[in-house]
Parts: sequence; structure tokens; C-alpha cells
Amino acid sequence: MGDLITAAIEAHGGLDRYDQYTSATAHFRLGGSLWRLKGREGILRHAAVRLDLHRQYASHYPFTAPDLRTSLTAERVAIETLDGAVRAERHNPRASFPIGVRTPWDDLHVAYFAGYAMWTYLTSPFTFGSDGFKAVELPAVTEEGETWRRLHVTFPDHIATHCSEQVFYFGPDGLLRRHDYTPEVINAGAAAHYPSAYREFDGIMVPTRRRVFRLGENGEVLRDTELVAIDVESVLFT
Repeated sequence: MGDLITAAIEAHGGLDRYDQYTSATAHFRLGGSLWRLKGREGILRHAAVRLDLHRQYASHYPFTAPDLRTSLTAERVAIETLDGAVRAERHNPRASFPIGVRTPWDDLHVAYFAGYAMWTYLTSPFTFGSDGFKAVELPAVTEEGETWRRLHVTFPDHIATHCSEQVFYFGPDGLLRRHDYTPEVINAGAAAHYPSAYREFDGIMVPTRRRVFRLGENGEVLRDTELVAIDVESVLFT
């Protein structure tokens, strides 16, 4: 495991502590212009997500109705009742996304995107040393008056996420400051994601504020519009 990966994992709580847990449940508020663009403004405005930490699984609830939840794995997404009865499902969900940036999303599109995104956010950087992940340290950059070390991470094919290659920026304290990726299912170019306002939950450091902005062709962060805004209220690791 590389030096930067080790330092980042330790700063976020350490692998020994993380490996004590099998799941996490986060309560959060969700906003941003993306949901209006996709015709789903207000969906998941105030919700929870439960995810497995050592395999890719996520479930948002309530989802469109008090008695419904989502169920996500890399190759399948579903909407279920709370007792597990399937109301709708889609295999190979990534292939179903429309090409048009302004084309509305259906419930299963939202469930897939939100599920893999929150799984990625809440398990990073602990997954980076796992089988199939590849990471290379890039030259450091200066931003917000700090030197941020950068890690180029290639995700394995069996993980659903924004794109296969992503860049993570870590501050002098080892905590994640920025996360760059191209959300391919949106088809609107690259994004810069800023996590902040860290709090400790069960020994794990979690950013309680996340803001996502578009990246211009020259690499400039376009802060005029928040694409996605996530405010975490609580996290329980079990």
C-alpha cells in the first residue's frame, strides 16, 4: 500500500477500525441543480442511505414513498418495499441512461446514480488498497493556501462509480479536500467535488458538507452553480 494511501486511511480513522464495521447508515439532505436539470428536484431531499462497507451495496430510504427503498449492486438496481418485495428493477442499469444532458431521469436512474455515488464517497479512501484498485501519486498542488497531495485512482471493473479514473486531493492533515471525476451517466463533462466540515462518527472521520461544481475545459472550477449539495446529519457505523 502506497505512502499516501496509508496516510489518508490513517487520517480518516485507520483500516483496523474501519474493518471492525460491516455497514454504515447516513442521514443527509440533498440538493443542487442536477436534480432540477433531470426533472427530479426534491427527490431524496431528506433521506438516509445504508451501505455495505466491504462489498458494493447501497439502499436509500424513503424513496418516492414512505414504504419504499432502493437496492443497488454494480449490475442491478431495484425499488423495493421495506419487506423486500420488488416494485421495479433494472439489470445493467448503466446502459439505460439517456445521452441528452437535459433528458429527465426515471426513478431507477436516480436510484443507481445516488447509490453508487454515496457508496463511493463513504468508502473512500479505505477501498484504495483493496484488490483491483490501482493508485499512483501525482505531483502536489496548492489550493486554498494549502499543499494538497494527489492520488490518481483507477477503480476495478466490478465497481460502479462515476468513471474508472478519478483524482483525490488530500490536505496536510491527510483528510480528503477535493475529488475530481467525470460523471459519465450525466454526459456533461468533468466535476470537482469538495468535502469539508469533518466530524468523527464511531472513530471514522466523515465530511458533513459536500459541494460539487463543474470543471471548465481549462481545469477551472466553475463555482457559479452547485451541481450537487450533500449535508450529512449523522452516520452510524456497525
